[in-house]
Amino acid sequence: MIKKNLPLITRGFAYAMISGVFLYLINNYLVYWQEMPGPYALVVHYGWFGLEVEALDESKIGQGWGQLIFYLLLLFASLAYVVRTRARTLEQDSIRFARLSAYIVRFAFWSVTLVGSVDMLISFLRVENILEPITGEWLNQQLGRPIFRGTYVHYPLIVGSLFLAAWLKHISFAWLTLMCVLAEFLIVITRFVFSYEQAYMGDLVRFWYAALFLFAASHTLVEEGHVRVDVLYAGFRRRKKAVFDSIGSLFLGMPICWVILMHGMGGRGNSINSPLLSFEVSQSGYGMYVKYIMAGFLIIFSVTMLIQFVSYLLFNVNQLLSHGRDEEHQTYFQLISGDKSAASGGGH
Repeated sequence: MIKKNLPLITRGFAYAMISGVFLYLINNYLVYWQEMPGPYALVVHYGWFGLEVEALDESKIGQGWGQLIFYLLLLFASLAYVVRTRARTLEQDSIRFARLSAYIVRFAFWSVTLVGSVDMLISFLRVENILEPITGEWLNQQLGRPIFRGTYVHYPLIVGSLFLAAWLKHISFAWLTLMCVLAEFLIVITRFVFSYEQAYMGDLVRFWYAALFLFAASHTLVEEGHVRVDVLYAGFRRRKKAVFDSIGSLFLGMPICWVILMHGMGGRGNSINSPLLSFEVSQSGYGMYVKYIMAGFLIIFSVTMLIQFVSYLLFNVNQLLSHGRDEEHQTYFQLISGDKSAASGGGH
């Protein structure tokens, strides 16, 4: 009975996990950016679960209930969708979630490309006293304020990246690697040939390097490129590998992603929320104003890796439920990339 319903249970868990992480991000935004109470404050207000009572205003109580009901409805809707689409296979959902992760990575790629390039240009014009003749005194002063530059320069570029990611679906991290190399090469040339170097040049290299390492992590998982330090796993047959990969995804991969998110976004002063809320910048004069965005890189890393681990779990459960021989089944990379060179083992 359990084996018969395992595909449905696994899909339910997967959709609940993905819905949960996005609801967590939505709640974080509403609580710390929009000053709404959130479900936790509501629980504290009523003293549920033995927590010390901390009363809310009447208006905040209504907002708290509204948030709680909204979150529960969205979570219920995701589970209802699973039941209504019980004919969908685990493979299909594995591909869907991998594509979602890939879209988020593409969005992040275009964001750092555009924001890094434009912010570097502004910093260059400011340090060389060229910006004010172009923009005027008032706008020049405003562009020196982190909150203004973040709100009116970075945010529009980030929103535009959502559309670029949907339109340009084939990107390679080789381009981001090339940009890092060119940015570092520019520093070498200007420093040793022209004896010229400014803070924004090093900021750009760090900005793009951090993005490269954190954003490429989920893509590397798809290609099974992460280093495995073991003497046993490589010799396992397909089904035994699927067991260990499922256990690893459930008890190691997903929990670590949640720990990063909850530790970094659990409060206003935490390591991710604090820089984002204050538009934190480096202390170097006339450097780039992107340090706060680098804290957000951890969100992209955690969310994309979590989604990828869910996709990986669906794939491996499907492998365990299939009945063909080992050599008849696709690898995870073949499934996600659409490589039909190996037969599919799905059906569940």
